[in-house]
Amino acid sequence: VQLVESGGGSVQAGGSLRLSCKVSGYNIGRNCMGWFRQVPGKEREGVAQTYTGGGGIYYHDAVKGRFAMSHDNAKITAYLQMDSLKPEDTAMYYCAASRTFCTMLRGNMVETAFDYWGQGTQVTVS
Repeated sequence: VQLVESGGGSVQAGGSLRLSCKVSGYNIGRNCMGWFRQVPGKEREGVAQTYTGGGGIYYHDAVKGRFAMSHDNAKITAYLQMDSLKPEDTAMYYCAASRTFCTMLRGNMVETAFDYWGQGTQVTVS
């Protein structure tokens, strides 16, 4: 199973980027897909996740109203539309896939619940 992110880059504050996560070797549609981000020296934090079989989308409070996660099961791809970007959104963004339902713990995404990870794509907002 491989997850390949794309779409990262450098953008000015207030700008937009759209991240894509192409999955190969695994058919999504009955699993959880998530986006995480990490800044050097800090723990990785969950940004958004959704069950690809249908249901709501969880967003971290810091990105609510600015980020939108979507997925296309036929294309086996997940997306993260990021608008109104802020300098504090600067991070390496990772796509992740689980083999089962989405998991939350004390209101946060659970990193260890995901089985497959992409290599990350850098987002820099200045």
